[in-house]
Amino acid sequence: LVLSLAWLGPALGDEDKDEEVIEEEEKEKKEDEVLSDEIKEEDNVLVLHEHNFARALSEHQLLLVEFYAPWCGHCQRLAPAFAQAATELRNESSPARLGKVDATAQTALATEFGITSYPTLKLFRDGNRTHPVAYTGRMDSQGIVRWMQRRAGPSATLLQDTDTIAAFISSKDLVVIGFFKDLKGEAAQAFFEVAAEMVDMTFGVAEAAELFQAYGLSADTVCLFKKFDERQTNFPVDPERGLDTAELTRLLRVHSLKLVMEFTNETSNQIFSAKIPHHMLLFLNKSSPEQLSLQDGFRAAAPGFRGEVLFVVVDVTGHGADVLPFFGMSAADAPTLRLVKMENNRKYQMEQDNFSDSAIRTFIQAVLDGKVKPHLLSAEPPEDWDTRPVKVLVGKTFEQVAFDETKNVFVKFCAPWCPHCQAMAAAWEELAERYKDREDIVIAEMDSTANELENITIHGYPTLHYFPAGPGRKMVEYKSSRDVETFSKFLENGGTLPEEPPVSEVRGQPPCPRLSPAPAGGGD
Repeated sequence: LVLSLAWLGPALGDEDKDEEVIEEEEKEKKEDEVLSDEIKEEDNVLVLHEHNFARALSEHQLLLVEFYAPWCGHCQRLAPAFAQAATELRNESSPARLGKVDATAQTALATEFGITSYPTLKLFRDGNRTHPVAYTGRMDSQGIVRWMQRRAGPSATLLQDTDTIAAFISSKDLVVIGFFKDLKGEAAQAFFEVAAEMVDMTFGVAEAAELFQAYGLSADTVCLFKKFDERQTNFPVDPERGLDTAELTRLLRVHSLKLVMEFTNETSNQIFSAKIPHHMLLFLNKSSPEQLSLQDGFRAAAPGFRGEVLFVVVDVTGHGADVLPFFGMSAADAPTLRLVKMENNRKYQMEQDNFSDSAIRTFIQAVLDGKVKPHLLSAEPPEDWDTRPVKVLVGKTFEQVAFDETKNVFVKFCAPWCPHCQAMAAAWEELAERYKDREDIVIAEMDSTANELENITIHGYPTLHYFPAGPGRKMVEYKSSRDVETFSKFLENGGTLPEEPPVSEVRGQPPCPRLSPAPAGGGD
């Protein structure tokens, strides 16, 4: 037995040594892989790091790179769509490829390209490393594919004769054609830029004199052809200022919409992306013939406000049912009208609904002229609103509590569905318990989805405002850590704190955006 163990001993020792050598070799192999400029792929997406990035740029004419963080929820949701887009582009032999960089591991690349949020997508063209282009398309596979296709090929189709242009116009419900006498001139190049960005529209371009004549044009003009409303809308190029890309984009967005839109799941993105400053809404029950007839006066009022006011019909029994709470309404309130100012979600209501075109025009003009006060939502105050440690405010009671000159009032503006609000609820309750016996301090909260204030607009949840005692109606926005001790320090110091890191570094996440599921809302 001793002899057997003596024989086995060196062998076992050699095995341990071999394992150590293997581990070391594997470690060196992994290090070599990282240091190598070899480009690996995952689901047709190039896996990039600082050692193969330059090679990827040199090998691919168009490279869209996603800078991501493994823990980022938005990045995780984008990943399948990004991979699908990469596969589609590769299958069609496009010169465009997609790549990804783990910005938390590849910090040198993240710093070089100024990555501050995730995911960030940048397009690198012709190996140019110094001037990547920010991605501006939709965050879905089709949006990514279309955006890249517009950059891989001509952004507008060249139309050379009357038959081709006629077929092009009839091929879609809406097409844009640029008529330019010099396709290499500045105006035409600006047009191509717009076409590359607006991937949801079809663009053509023409320079033949016979085509100018066929469509009644004598100078460079961008024409929008539609199978609805006005069939042809012309946007002449200013001979002195040239073609402004931002202005053309705005005009095309505005005029591509129907004069009166119906709010549906399919049209909601169009309605919000047009960025028209006011929305005039007709709420009706489409199953009622009597209510449907009200659309005639509504439509007749629309043409004079195109670009300034978007007219939208909302079916209270269809897709529009979900947005009624945003307006404090129920289906029984239909038919009724509301005008919404998009920059602050202020809602305006007629004293008595009148659906004639002249009454609608008069009402809209009065709102635009600042002659109508907004209609503010307010819930009813709970019976025990002031007996709880956290006082529950509503629109009707806000003024008397927040601007009480004898109290320092700390208010949380929240939304029932907001996860950040839910996460800090316990801390807010604990803070209120701590100060419930202090006569000069009030801890309160208000559901901003059900209550609105004339001079305070809430853009994200939760938003915290401190209203100090004394005259002057002062308000201080709290932007620091959301924990009881920091809240307490803030209150004890009269609404101030020592210098601290920015809130994004302290909490690591932004507030929930103010989501409005109605045409008056907007937001990703």
